[in-house]
Amino acid sequence: MRSYTTQQAARLLGVSTDTVRRWADAGRVPTRRDEGGRRLVDGADLAAFAVELGQQSGDAGEESYTTARNAFPGIITAVKLGDVAAQVEIQAGPHRLVSLLTREAVEELGLEVGMEAVARVKSTNVHIDRA
Repeated sequence: MRSYTTQQAARLLGVSTDTVRRWADAGRVPTRRDEGGRRLVDGADLAAFAVELGQQSGDAGEESYTTARNAFPGIITAVKLGDVAAQVEIQAGPHRLVSLLTREAVEELGLEVGMEAVARVKSTNVHIDRA
């Protein structure tokens, strides 16, 4: 399983490195130290926390005054494989993105829970609401 530094985790969660450190100090994000003393977060733990954080953001009724760009770096939180098709979920900060793709594509890319990934969105019709 891949591990992430606090800086990498912060980028994936859309917060500052100091915020991740505070969360780790408070026990919200489990971390361990490497040989050099750097804090690391296991990919599965980061994926679970990203889902929790995303649900909290949605429940808090936070208002957003910006539009998101079409590239969403995040962490894979679920992979469901069928015989031909697959479903991959990515938590990108407070955004949960779900992609349907072929099983072959998932296997070729080696996608699994806890991996860093970027969801790219292209649409011919985009609605933007100001909250």
